[in-house]
Formats: sequence, C-alpha cells, structure tokens
Amino acid sequence: MQDLLEGYQAFRRTTWPSHRALFEALAQRGQKPRALVIACSDSRVDPTMIFNAGPGELFVIRNVANLVPPYAPDRPTQGTSAALEFAVRGLEVPAIVVLGHGMCGGVKALLQGAPAGVSDFVPAWMQLAQEARRRALECVPVPAEAQAACEQEVVKLSLRNLMTFPWVAERVAARRLRLDGAVFDIRTGLLLLLGEDGRFRGA
Repeated sequence: MQDLLEGYQAFRRTTWPSHRALFEALAQRGQKPRALVIACSDSRVDPTMIFNAGPGELFVIRNVANLVPPYAPDRPTQGTSAALEFAVRGLEVPAIVVLGHGMCGGVKALLQGAPAGVSDFVPAWMQLAQEARRRALECVPVPAEAQAACEQEVVKLSLRNLMTFPWVAERVAARRLRLDGAVFDIRTGLLLLLGEDGRFRGA
C-alpha cells in the first residue's frame, strides 16, 4: 500500500496541477467517452496507455481474458454486462473495442487448465470461451501456435456475444454503434486489428 500512496502523492504533486482544469470540467459536465474498451485484467495491458488516451476519453471494462458473456439478464451476477449496459444505454458510446492480448493467462487456462489453487471462479468463467478454444484447435493444431490463435478467437467470440444484446444489435444496425476487435502484443507493442474478412492485421 505504501508504494501506491507514494504514487498518489507524486500524482498530486505533478499530474494533478497540470490536469486540474480537465478534471474539474469532467466533474461538472459528466463523462462522454469516445469508446468503450473491453480488455483483460492483465496488469501488463493498459488500454489508456495503448491508445494514448486521457481522463474521460475511454470507458474501460476489464475482466479475465476480455470476455463478453452472452445476453442473459436472468443471471444473478452480471458485472461485465452491467458495465456494458451503462456504457451503451447510459453513456451512448459510439464505439466498442474488444482488446485481447498476447500471453493471456486466461486463454492459457482455457487451453491447458487453470493453475493449481485457481479453481473457484476462473475455470467456470473461461467455460464461456469453449467455442473459441474449439475453433482455435481446429485451425491450429500445433500447441505452440494455439495460444495466439485462441487469443484471437476469444476476441471474435466476444464480438459475437455483444450482438446478442438487443440494444447493442439495434444500435449497430442503425450505425449508431461500431464494434471492433484488436489484439495487443506485449512483447512487440504491435496492435493487430480484426478486418471484415476475419483476419487480424497490423494497425
């Protein structure tokens, strides 16, 4: 905690004074982010850094393996879906980006099983991505290449699941909302974007 407090104190000394007017304006007029980014919780993947965004520019949802569950309002716990609804219906974001990444631990657990001691929630959560696992292994049977293929397939699956939300599908059909998929490579810093042909290419 001490390290975090020291970081906060540095923020108050250096960052806050130069951004004070921006924060005050955001407090007064509220937020109007230009995009919703659904990203992994991995500490090495920071959407605001990757997209060089400032406060108020991105609404970010983070969870294990950047998964979007299918539309199911009768389920008791819906953290990702609740945040999605707020961004789309409450804030009217014009764009959603599903941001996957290389070396994803959630995808590794999907392919190889969760690490020892990680058994209460992660395996059940990653069951949502079984279709992505199947598709990846069908296309790339080589284990060494399956990880990257599955990371891409999880992004595609999340995009398909987004379209099961009626208020997402309606806005996409009316061209009021755009959906995009991307994968960030931690090792190289390169961003791959999903094209209309289903392939990922460099941005």
